[in-house]
Amino acid sequence: MAGEQLNYLNVWLADDFETAKIVVSRINETDYLPIVVTLITGDDYMNTPMKSLITALVLSICLIAGYSFASAGNEKDELKSDKVTFFWSPTSAISSSVAVPQSYNRLLFSGTVAPLLNKGGKTTYERYGNTEKQAIGILEKLKADLKTKGLSLTDVTYLRVYVAPDPNKANTPDYQGWFDAYALFFNTKENPVKTARSTVGVQSLVSPDYLIEVEAEVAYKNNSKANK
Repeated sequence: MAGEQLNYLNVWLADDFETAKIVVSRINETDYLPIVVTLITGDDYMNTPMKSLITALVLSICLIAGYSFASAGNEKDELKSDKVTFFWSPTSAISSSVAVPQSYNRLLFSGTVAPLLNKGGKTTYERYGNTEKQAIGILEKLKADLKTKGLSLTDVTYLRVYVAPDPNKANTPDYQGWFDAYALFFNTKENPVKTARSTVGVQSLVSPDYLIEVEAEVAYKNNSKANK
């Protein structure tokens, strides 16, 4: 969302991740709370040499107060949160699940296909692009549609994706093309959200030119008086 106040997570990942503790420091009580989260080891942390910390995994990412990220071991507590919570592994580009509290509304997008690039193109690639190019076009359309509604890609919770065979790739679905496009919009510095996601290979879509179709689910805060 344009003009939003962003918050930052500074994460130190210790050698013993399983025993890491989360220390949350809330800086102020504005609508968007700047939050500092530090992952440390157990009681002997103060005696642990700094060189033992995995400094390569220090992350600086944006966190909007409308959602949170669940760490290992506190899933049950996170399910009680009044914010949208994403459950994911640090090694995965997507969430395994997303919890949406009752105080949020759901917005569902029908399957969206790529925009036409060149009406006079002689091939699928010339008219609509390859799978990656089509996926980028679809996500740009989704981003623009969300903006008209006062929302953004940070509000997306789930994507269902259908990938059709690409004649230029031995008639097999170009999954990597889709994954590469997704990585430009999600799990980035600008948008750290990792959506829950399903990617399905299909025999065909409604047009032989379409190599990918994307459905989306969005969650946004219900600000009606009944929910205050």
